[in-house]
Amino acid sequence: MELKDALVANKTSCENLLKRRFFYTSSFELYGGSAGLYDYGPPGCALKCELEKLWREHFIVFDEMLEVSCSCITPYNVLKSSGHVDRFTDLMIKNVVTGDCYRADKYVEDLINTVIASMETPADKKGKEPAKKVINAKLEQLSKQELEKLLVLVGDMDQKAMEEFLETYEVKSPEGNDLSKPFPFNLMFATTIGPKQEVNTVAYLRPETAQGIFVNFNRLLEYNGGKVPFAAAQIGLGFRNEISPRNGLLRVREFLMAEIEYFVHPKDKTHHRYADFKDVVLPLLSRVEQESGSAKTQKMSIADAIANSVIDNEALGYFLARTFLFLKKCGINPEGVRFRQHTSNEMAHYASDCWDAEILTSYGWIEVVGHADRMAYDLTCHSKATNTQLVANLRHPEPIPVTRVVPAYNKPLIGKTFKTKQKALLEHFEGLSLEEAMEIEAKLASDGSCKVLVGDEEFEVTRPMVSFEKVQTMVSDETFTPSVIEPSFGMGRLIYSILEHSYRVRPMEENMQDERQYVSLKPPIAPIKCSVLPLSGKEVFNPLITRVQNQLNKLGISYKIDKSGASLGKRYARTDEIGVPFAITIDFQTVKDDTLTLRERDSMKQIRIGIDKVADLVLDLLRENLTWEDAMKEFPVFSQQEV
Repeated sequence: MELKDALVANKTSCENLLKRRFFYTSSFELYGGSAGLYDYGPPGCALKCELEKLWREHFIVFDEMLEVSCSCITPYNVLKSSGHVDRFTDLMIKNVVTGDCYRADKYVEDLINTVIASMETPADKKGKEPAKKVINAKLEQLSKQELEKLLVLVGDMDQKAMEEFLETYEVKSPEGNDLSKPFPFNLMFATTIGPKQEVNTVAYLRPETAQGIFVNFNRLLEYNGGKVPFAAAQIGLGFRNEISPRNGLLRVREFLMAEIEYFVHPKDKTHHRYADFKDVVLPLLSRVEQESGSAKTQKMSIADAIANSVIDNEALGYFLARTFLFLKKCGINPEGVRFRQHTSNEMAHYASDCWDAEILTSYGWIEVVGHADRMAYDLTCHSKATNTQLVANLRHPEPIPVTRVVPAYNKPLIGKTFKTKQKALLEHFEGLSLEEAMEIEAKLASDGSCKVLVGDEEFEVTRPMVSFEKVQTMVSDETFTPSVIEPSFGMGRLIYSILEHSYRVRPMEENMQDERQYVSLKPPIAPIKCSVLPLSGKEVFNPLITRVQNQLNKLGISYKIDKSGASLGKRYARTDEIGVPFAITIDFQTVKDDTLTLRERDSMKQIRIGIDKVADLVLDLLRENLTWEDAMKEFPVFSQQEV
């Protein structure tokens, strides 16, 4: 069975297992729940902690990143400067009769998928085609290939294109009512700081963790000895007031994020460890492929992708490779991973290249990690808003030519025209980049005037007021605003994807009453590392349990002791269901010779080992210093007790 078919077939049973064993559940379930909010239970919480630990080791420790933890509450001015107040939106449509709201692109995607699914409805046993309900008459006139092309384009539609689509295909609500025209809805949760309801007390729950890193750039640069490149990282909660949260942990209103901001010279976007990972082969879905209406991936090494201008630069390629290796380390099936490049319409205005690591789930392809070359956008925005330099310095061995812009002001005319507002305009001019200044100069030269936006204030600047000239000078010290490469992980989405990809069902055997389900989590991220199971509840086993317990505690290995009266097979099954990779069984032979058995979850095979060696062996297996196959060669295999 192909991965996609297996994920869809197992979807219901997998989600039932995860909820039954309390990996997660709807928040405030006692009161009927609240859409888009979830609580993690004991195994889910432990899995989340282990995943965070693995992420820190793989990224922060490996690359000596600087970790910070910033406030979740963000003042209005910060998010106004970053563009979130004006542009952090999704297109929304409303049922004009009931008032129900839908996210436009997801509603249309679901509609197209439903039409495609109706085309694939199988005939009954007598060969008769089932009576088909009309879903959307106009869409049903299209071929499957045409619908699939539309599906690729939906995510790129702007407000005008979405409005035209809804009108062209006469899209209605699920009840058959008319829908409103699409309009932008800001996704941030608003609040106030303090009891006063004033403009300067407005704040938001952060929609991303990145802004906390950007506003601390100068402190991070100083901590790093003034040297660029460097990377800062943060794991923390983000909040988005989703229009229609759904699909469990995949689209929620409060979620865990793990983000990296790699600050690098804008003309030297490299990474010192790039050579170690340039040969990693990734499944790439390029912009060109998508814009031709195709969703076919191409396997290509990072080096080849950069050489062929598919990926923009080495630093971005490095993080794509590191992300792919991390996803495999987490237990994601490589056949269910692709890296999709943002199309021209989808690309953020400030970005030069963006790639999403998408994972195949029972709900389809889901973005789990975003990778963006944000250039110098964020630092420039905050620098202008606060009139503070957010720059780095580089000393060159030999002087190099640098092109700068030199403004010439007619200050009396500017002062007479703008009076008390002239200071804000002049400060804005001083902070312009070369490209921004020359764009204004070109406008003044052609039209004689130019509108300049400073914060919320618009200035009508004329040719006599200012001119900009490019001047080339030789410098040994270069001051520059760093570009930023950002990998951004949605940890909740990753957790759900890991659980779906790890879900297994054991084949039925003669002595089994029903199928046994389990999650085959990789040992490094398993919520509990091993179980300790005495053969029975007899007191003779208690001192031996304590000895094993002390060894595991000494090495920091998590465990679960189960002395219940259930059969050993049922106790194995219970721990398998929550992903425990190893089980230590204490039996009557342990009483005689201080040996016990160690069972591996996936193979269900056991070895016999001395009680004083078992904790060290488990630790080696967890750290992947040793494989289970190696352990079976070193210690005698035991095959009597299971069910």
